[in-house]
Amino acid sequence: MMILKTIEKAFSSYKAKGWEYTFWAIDIHDTIFKSTYSAEFKTEEYYPFAKETLQLLTQRDDVKLILFTCSHSNEIKSYLTQFESDGIHFDYINGNPEVVTDMSGYGNYDKKFYINVGLDDKFGFEPSDWKIIFDFLKK
Repeated sequence: MMILKTIEKAFSSYKAKGWEYTFWAIDIHDTIFKSTYSAEFKTEEYYPFAKETLQLLTQRDDVKLILFTCSHSNEIKSYLTQFESDGIHFDYINGNPEVVTDMSGYGNYDKKFYINVGLDDKFGFEPSDWKIIFDFLKK
């Protein structure tokens, strides 16, 4: 299971880098919710285990969640309201201000922000992966 390898690597390496957190970028459409391809916001239906997994991630002290979306500002506001009412908190939107370019380091994060885990249907994420992640986090 590729997603578990990524998550296990994130949790095993972040402290070695001297960080307090792992950073997870998570898409909305066809990842958290099935896309309606509508410009109009409505309460969305979560994929099975998405909501519960995001709630677990929100509760962890070693995770920062980044909402990774191409949604318009007004839509993002509606989504964030929905997530907060469901006990899900995203720390950042489409960026990670905690990891910046340091000329002594090996990465340039001016245009590509740093993440440990990326969940997006465009990255190969499947909605059935939520159950795998949920079970891993519950261990």
